[in-house]
Amino acid sequence: MNIDVKINIDLAGVGIPDSKLAREITELVRDTETPLLFHHSSRVYYWGALAGKHHELKFDPELLYAGAMFHDMGLTHQHSSADERFEVDGANAARDFLRSHGIGQYDIDTVWTAIALHTTPGIPQHMHPVVALVTAGVEMDVLGLAYSEYSDAEREAVAHAHPRSEHFKEDIIVLRRHQAQAGDNVRQCEGRRARGQGSALHPRQFLQSDPGLRLARVDLSKFSRSHGHRQRGHTAF
Repeated sequence: MNIDVKINIDLAGVGIPDSKLAREITELVRDTETPLLFHHSSRVYYWGALAGKHHELKFDPELLYAGAMFHDMGLTHQHSSADERFEVDGANAARDFLRSHGIGQYDIDTVWTAIALHTTPGIPQHMHPVVALVTAGVEMDVLGLAYSEYSDAEREAVAHAHPRSEHFKEDIIVLRRHQAQAGDNVRQCEGRRARGQGSALHPRQFLQSDPGLRLARVDLSKFSRSHGHRQRGHTAF
């Protein structure tokens, strides 16, 4: 797919790594993802790298770039599976790519974790800087979190290099909701299959799926009553 990349911006030393690995990542993602996802992923890298600089974190720009650029690869037809969350599909695609380029297992695991957890708030910021910064970049680009931590010049430069579409937020929601619905359909089929095999316990007896938030909620009310505790309703994991 032909995507016009206007410039590789450099803001106080923050730019796309000038390496063979980074160039091949750019080429692969540009040829695989839609312009919407390619520009979004590029902005995620810049937001994450800028956040790392603002907070004086030490991180490998190549690994951050890999995590940012592959983080939504699971939303593409080529890398979407029938039985995994899109985050895991994207993490697996990054793992396979990095492994084929001789990257060490520790670094592969770091990128895999960064992608797999990028929609799981509250955890990444306590982990490796690359894991934390991929999520920080996603949260800035999709939710506008920490918006005030970026200067006007930084925001304008990133948006100029990789423009946001007019309906970016709505388009991203549609993509992710579609993927979540596909995952729900798979889980429902698995539940029916378990019941058909005579299982005494099947998923829909204790899981409530929330495709919007991608959370599984466990009803502990019966457990609490049976142990003499006050009922606390649902606990989200």
